[in-house]
Parts: sequence; C-alpha cells; structure tokens
Amino acid sequence: MFKVNDYDIAVIGAGHAGCEAGLAAARMGYKTAVFAINLDSIAMMPCNPAMGGPAKGHLIREIDALGGEMGINTDKAMIQVRTLNTGKGPAVRSLRAQCDKKSYQASMKHTMECTPGLDVIQGEITEIKVEGKHVTGVVTKAGALYGAKAVIVTTGTYLGGRIIIGDIMYSGGPNGLYPATELTSNLKKLGLKLMRFKTGTPPRVDRRTIDFKKMHVQPGDSMPQPFSYIHDKTDVRQVPCYLTFTNNSTHDLIKRNLSRSPLYSGKIKGIGPRYCPSIEDKVVKFPNKERHQLFIEPEGLNTTEMYVQGMSTSMPEDVQHAFLKTIAGLEHVRIMRDAYAIEYDCIDPMQLTPWLEYMDIHGLFFAGQVNGTSGYEEAAAQGLMAGLNAALELRGEEPFTLDRSESYIGVLIDDLVTKGTNEPYRMMTSRAEYRLLLRHDNADLRLTEKGHKVGIVTEERYSRYLGRKGQIEDEIERLKKTRVSPTRDVIDYLHSIGSSDIHSGISLYELLKRPEINYAGLAQIDYGRPHDILPTAATSIEIEIKYEGYIKKEIQQVETFKKLENKSIPDDICYEKLNGLSTEARQKLDAVRPINVGQASRISGVSPSDISFLLMQLRTGGYAC
Repeated sequence: MFKVNDYDIAVIGAGHAGCEAGLAAARMGYKTAVFAINLDSIAMMPCNPAMGGPAKGHLIREIDALGGEMGINTDKAMIQVRTLNTGKGPAVRSLRAQCDKKSYQASMKHTMECTPGLDVIQGEITEIKVEGKHVTGVVTKAGALYGAKAVIVTTGTYLGGRIIIGDIMYSGGPNGLYPATELTSNLKKLGLKLMRFKTGTPPRVDRRTIDFKKMHVQPGDSMPQPFSYIHDKTDVRQVPCYLTFTNNSTHDLIKRNLSRSPLYSGKIKGIGPRYCPSIEDKVVKFPNKERHQLFIEPEGLNTTEMYVQGMSTSMPEDVQHAFLKTIAGLEHVRIMRDAYAIEYDCIDPMQLTPWLEYMDIHGLFFAGQVNGTSGYEEAAAQGLMAGLNAALELRGEEPFTLDRSESYIGVLIDDLVTKGTNEPYRMMTSRAEYRLLLRHDNADLRLTEKGHKVGIVTEERYSRYLGRKGQIEDEIERLKKTRVSPTRDVIDYLHSIGSSDIHSGISLYELLKRPEINYAGLAQIDYGRPHDILPTAATSIEIEIKYEGYIKKEIQQVETFKKLENKSIPDDICYEKLNGLSTEARQKLDAVRPINVGQASRISGVSPSDISFLLMQLRTGGYAC
C-alpha cells in the first residue's frame, strides 16, 4: 500500500449518483475525488438513454432547483422531449426526454473535469479505511491509498455484478464493463447488511433492419420545454420514437421456452423490479393480455442502435432473436446487443440516517442503486443529497434534509431509510401524499431558496429563480386586479370556447378558474398582459389559480403533518426502557432510530397507540439510556 493524495471527500463510482455527489461536494468548496472503474463509463446510461417521466421528471426538476447538473445535461443531450399525462391533472404531468447517450456522457464528464476542486480518477476501490468510528480514506485494487474525511459509496450495479443470459453466467458490470468484486467483503466487515437485487435491459437492434411503416410514430412536442430552470427554451432536434406490440405468436414462443429462462429455472437469485418486469414475466403473470406495448427508441444521433423498451429479458440469445421477429416491424431485425439480466449487491437502506450516512460510521455515506433503488433519476437525487451532506458534516453544520411535503427527494429518502425496500425501489407519483404541492412546474419555488441558503445554489441560478418567482407573483396579483365587463369582444371570446356569458364585471383571475379557459387563450381579452411572461411561469400561474382550492386543502394537511415532523426525538432515547411500546415497535424504533415522531409513525409495525405512548414519554422525560 502506498499513499498518493489526501482529499476531503472521496466518491466511489461515477454513475449518476457519483457525478452529482462529486459535483455537489466540490461546489461546496471541498477537495473531492470521484473514482470510476473506467473513466469512459462516467454518467453511462446502460439501460434506456431516457430521462424523466412521471415522478422521475419531478426528481430531475428538484435536482436542478437545488443546483444539480442532471437537468442541464439532459437539455444538452436530448433528441426528443415530450410532456406526459397532459390529459390528466398537473400533479402527474412531467417531461420525458430521449437522450443521445454518448453526448450525455461526454458532456457530464467534461463538466466534472472542469469543476474546480474535483478530480476524476480511474481505479477500482477495494477497501474503505476506518479508524474507530470515523472514515479515513479509500484503497484501490493497485494498493494506492487516498486519504479522505468522508466517503460516498455510489457503486450502482457494479458491486458483485453477475451477468445472466440464458444458461450463460459470468462476473460482469453493465455494458460489458468489469464489476467491483472486492468491496462487498469490506462493507460486510464494516458491519453493513447487504441484499442481492437484480435488474435487466432489453436488446438493442439495428434501425436499418426495422420496418417503421408497420409501427405507430411517437413524435416529440411541437413546443418542447427544457428540464433546467436556467434555460428558457430548448432547440432540441425532435427525433421520432415508435410504438409496436407483442402478439400471441410472441407469447407462445416465450411460453415454450420458459424452461430455458433463468428467471424461472432458479438461476437468478436476486430480486428484480416489480414495476419493470421482464417480457417473460409479463407473459406469465398476465396470461389474458393479448399484447404488450414496445417502444422503439433511438440511442443517439450517431448510432443505428435502437432500444426496445418493454422487452427486458434474460432469455437465451436464440430465443431473443426468435421472439423479436414475431413483432410487427421487426420481422427482419438484427440484434446489435443482446438483452441480459444483472445481479448485484446493495445495502439495506434502513441502516442510513435521513441524510444518507451510515449510522455506525461517521463520514460514510451511500447513494444510488447501492441503496436499493432503480433509475438514473433516483440515483442522482440521492447523490446530490449525499454530496451536500458530506460537505456540511465537514463544515460542522446541521445536515440538510427534505421532508415528504417538500419534495419527491424527501419522499424517496424517507421511504428508503424508514421503510426499507425488498425490491429495486422506483419513484412513482403514487408514493407522494402531497402531489399537488410537489408539481413538476414548481420545484424551484419549493427548493431553490433552501439550496441557496445552504450554499449549493449559485447566485446566477438564484437570480433566475427570483425573476421567475417575481413574474408569477406579480402576474397573479395583476389578474386579480384586472376586471373585464360584458363587452362584445368578451362575449364573443366566451362563446368561441363554449363558456357561459358574464353579466357584470369579473376579474381575469376568477375567469381563469373556468375549466374551459386557459391562460394562453385569455390573452385575447387581456389587453394589458406583459409580453415577457416565461412559458414556465405561465404554466405555474394557470395551475396556481385553477387549483387554488385544492392547493389550500393540501397545505392544511401539511400543517398537520408538520406537527409530528417538528417533534424531534432525542438521540439518547432508550426504546428498550419504554415498556408501554409493543415489542415490535421497540425493536423497529431502535433499528431505524427515527429523528422525529413523523418518521417514527411511518415505520411498519409501529401502531398509533405506540406513537401516542411515545409522545407522552417525550413530554414527561425518563427515556434516556
């Protein structure tokens, strides 16, 4: 072993979690090193090169609002962007972008290389050095020792990675890279409880061998929006995606070969994602479904590779080739990369604090898929929070946390550290209780002030936030004060959109509450409207007005929620002494060590009566060990 250098913070892994963690730590002023097994794998997209979608798009906007890089980088690399769920309420609307995967990687790598105080280093970390209960550094496979006051583990699916294709199994990481094979044993020695999860990816096919005429075109938006709040618009080249379907022939072929499926033969031991099942799993579990949709999506502008979304599988190579050719438009398709499953080691996230630090070792943080999550966006969100909190710990300041009423990031982390997960965790809008407050359009209004206060949001970004916030507030106030009378122009406009007449003066604010009236159309009778309203501001203005009553109700619910969240639980509480708690509650409270009563109430096995008793003990004292 030989000493190379000292850093404040070392990040193990340079996937989406590692990138955000490293950037956050360096931007907070700390000398940071990010270690990657291969520098060409920085910000790699081993699955679909797509960003966003319901809940996931919310996470990107929140990362951006807090000064992260994912939204900015997505805007640079996107080749198609669509707003999803436009026919539904604003709580579930979200952007989704198809990216050029190589462009995304190159841009993120360049950003990291050019960030002051951040070094990117190629090397496999095999050991985390600990003295007493404090992290002191990391060691590479080559024996190089790097000192560090904090370490963030973001190993993704590399930790103990095993690739499975039919009967073929071998150690490996995603996209043909080699795995991290030695760090697992070190984590076990440090006392961490590990789990074995599994994920997979579909085949990539050659677009030159696809008959797109037999498929449904999926175009991008006519007026595309950017992800990042620092961009007013995007000049994305809207490359089409395509929709096709499996059929009975596909399903019959899969059924005949189930005995060769490692998923059903028992060769796969890891637990896979329930919300993103393999095609063989879909066929078995939904036998009455005549077809399953498949999206054929480009992997970039300078490649012929197309991603077959919805066709994740670990079936043997010959079976993959056969069932693909049963699908309309893919009859003559050529596979460029076979589908595969990958098993990997991850930790039980209930061993972490709400700021993603391992409870038993100071300075050891975890973020991303190593915490049992799936998805680029979930990983990046955790990485940002881990990097920020590692910096705050070194600064001697209180950790930065977000609760469930403030962000999807708060929901994500609270779910992980409070409830844990027995499968790869995926963020969904249904997991959030206050969806109307946690919208895709208002992430900056919720979080940028907080990020600026803690020091992660730049002055440029903060200034843009203040400008947008001011626009929204000023315009809402102007609409309240601007009244229209039943003139001919007004009546004609109302008739043109099927709205009822007005018989006296009414504010534009009240008029906009009508379901058939939108902010853009209202301009026809709003002669004093400012000409510089940002499209993103216009969206927020309309939602805030139309859903005012519902928003107020959710705010009232949050106030009740906050009462429990604001009731902190002392670090020295001894649950074993609280005989009024059920045995299960004592055990689980002691394992999770919740920081407040709200978090305690969400632990499985802790009943309302347990919470009532806990509150009484907190009032009277006598709970310390």
